Amino acid sequence: MKKILFILVLFSACTTKQIDLSEQSKKEIISADLAMSDLATSEGFNASLLAYADDSVVKPSEGEFPVIGKENLIKYWAGKEDTRAITWKPFRAEAAKSGEMGYTLGNWKFVTKDSTFYGFYYTVWKKQADGKWKFVVDGGNNTPAPDNF
Repeated sequence: MKKILFILVLFSACTTKQIDLSEQSKKEIISADLAMSDLATSEGFNASLLAYADDSVVKPSEGEFPVIGKENLIKYWAGKEDTRAITWKPFRAEAAKSGEMGYTLGNWKFVTKDSTFYGFYYTVWKKQADGKWKFVVDGGNNTPAPDNF
């Protein structure tokens, strides 16, 4: 009898359907991504990213080793000029069924007095214990002007 009960408990544990939180999390991630862009136009790019960075953040930079950790990112950007001339918007987002992680892909635009630059970005997001989303990896590159920006 104990064996049958054990098998039934094991079977029910294996067949328990996980709640799919991916769609709700996807919406939350897109919202966080757009809010981070809005903050960049009012407070600056560096300030915006620091506000949304997880403590374990990894920030790659062209031609340099990536900066690892929020404290190191703060030191890296200390004394460097910040810009409010960059905006971005995601065109794709995905999230895990568990609702714990996800990513956004999108286009960015940087306007100077002489030129406008465009690019592609990727951001990996992690849900925090307090329910807020912070990014753990963010990077991108220059591209030609996208059709939909």
